[in-house]
Amino acid sequence: MPSEPRVIAVVVAWDRRDLLLAGLDGLAAQTRRPDLVVVVDNASSDGSAEAVREWARRDDLPVDLVVLPRNTGGAGGFAAGLARAVHRHGADAVWLMDDDTVPRPGALEASLRARRETGSAVVASRVVWTDGREHPMNTPRERPGTSAAEREDARAAGCVPIRSASFVAVLLDAAAVRAEGLPEAAFFLWNDDFEYTTRLLRTRRGVSCPASVVEHRTKTFGSSDADPGERFVLEVRNKLWTFTRSRPLGARDAALYGGATLRRWGRTIARSQRRDVLVRGLVDGLRQGVGRPEPTAHVLRDLGEVSEDVRAVELAAGRPLTPAIEGSPAAIKDEPVLDRGDLVLDHRGSPRFSVLLPVWARDDAEQLRRAVASVTTDQTLRPDEVLVVRDGPVPADLQKSLDALDGTDGVRVLALPVNVGLARALEEGLRHCTFDVVARMDADDVSLPDRFARQLPLIAAGADLVGAGLLEIGAHEDDVVGRRVPPTGAAEIARYARFHDPFNHPTVVYRRSAVAAAGGYRDLDLMEDYWLFARMIAAGARVQNLPEPLVKYRVGASPDAGSYARRGGLRLFRSELTLQRHLRREGFTTPAQAVRNVAVRGGYRFVPTRVRTIAYRALIARGGGR
Repeated sequence: MPSEPRVIAVVVAWDRRDLLLAGLDGLAAQTRRPDLVVVVDNASSDGSAEAVREWARRDDLPVDLVVLPRNTGGAGGFAAGLARAVHRHGADAVWLMDDDTVPRPGALEASLRARRETGSAVVASRVVWTDGREHPMNTPRERPGTSAAEREDARAAGCVPIRSASFVAVLLDAAAVRAEGLPEAAFFLWNDDFEYTTRLLRTRRGVSCPASVVEHRTKTFGSSDADPGERFVLEVRNKLWTFTRSRPLGARDAALYGGATLRRWGRTIARSQRRDVLVRGLVDGLRQGVGRPEPTAHVLRDLGEVSEDVRAVELAAGRPLTPAIEGSPAAIKDEPVLDRGDLVLDHRGSPRFSVLLPVWARDDAEQLRRAVASVTTDQTLRPDEVLVVRDGPVPADLQKSLDALDGTDGVRVLALPVNVGLARALEEGLRHCTFDVVARMDADDVSLPDRFARQLPLIAAGADLVGAGLLEIGAHEDDVVGRRVPPTGAAEIARYARFHDPFNHPTVVYRRSAVAAAGGYRDLDLMEDYWLFARMIAAGARVQNLPEPLVKYRVGASPDAGSYARRGGLRLFRSELTLQRHLRREGFTTPAQAVRNVAVRGGYRFVPTRVRTIAYRALIARGGGR
């Protein structure tokens, strides 16, 4: 685990403005603050959203406010917040909590320490009421049959092994979230946290951490068997779904928790003053529980960016996106399903896609073989084809490599008789790609194994163009000399594009139809990609970037050679002038922006290569050298 993980706090709110603000104050007062707070406002009617905006203007703790147009319940709110945290904000860990939870100052620091020392995927806080008493509603369930070694590891960290936890305050490992998907939004209220944490902990460690203390400011001090009234139907239905549909528990645990559930239901009904209401809820819950909960991506559809994030996480985890229909093509393993337009999905719901890789005379044969392997056999989500475009004649050793690759691992070689340049080679390649979804790759770069598994869900969720961060490498693949972190979020990408190329070209995946709608690649020396992406943004393409590096980009062994050397000189200055003239004529930049760009970007072309390298890494390749 990283020593300094990126922690995103997620708070789900509904009509408890004052408590929500108290919780935000508690987050701001942490000895180890979260890096960002995602507040999911479940269509509150008490002014919660505006209150959060006002709070964010006063405090320097970053807040991402997500206002949902309808109340999705706690289950839907936590699913939406988790998806946003792990997918859009690149979290390493997510701290979930209710809007009536106020963490004490050292809570997050203690939970992170427990996570680090025990290797746990779930760390539950100690939940107390306003008077300091242990809150009986939120007691984590200890893990039955814990091994002596696991118990000793937990004890050494001052913790206790657990099998489930409450969303009142729990720290989740983002890698586990990406692997298992999201909570069941169909639960709406109750037991979503039990189902989800037991799902995460079926094969992973979890602990409760007494040193991490939060206050659960409920109106009354009560336990989980308090009379739920009309909501008892949700308790029954959701528990039945958990035990019969989700099945996060093994046979032994299911028997233990199932028995405990029946005893608690019996106590609840026996103590109730409205037994007729609970009996009716029991019957209705059993009837509804016989059915199947709708997939989370289906429940949270039509919510804009929220739906895109949810769909992306669920798709990457291999969870269903739409309700199953008996006998439908989606149930047939090898038969593709048409989604919208010409986007073709495979049996997993992932878009079928091509990789477009141009090669020319100056490329290296061994680097080409490594590049192809990195997008085929090395990938956790493999492409359906790799189209290698040979841009004109190449040396004998490179042609030998192309001949050996052609027809293996889905590779096809398209040989152009003469060298036409990168833009035209890419255009020719796009015309010959089988699928509308196309991933770019260069012949001397290396894609990381989960590149397509991270990017393709965004395309499936509705994006037209998806980029990612990259690592710059020098003499060899493990010689990391820099890191480029692109802007994220459509608004920030559009703003950034007025001065810099917002995408790392070798990392992008796009829809061929969206590229064509913007006019395709056009000749412009070393800037054909920037010009294309600017036109796509102007044409309304849905664009996204993943901040983490998914490609290793070869810049060369020497700071005086390679890609940095190619960025300078009179030739590039002329390309810069042409680019800025086109962007201004097309209305993408203002006159003032165009003048600034020519002065700054144009002047940069005449700076000595070593100075240009330092400046580029400091200003563009944020995090360079790490």
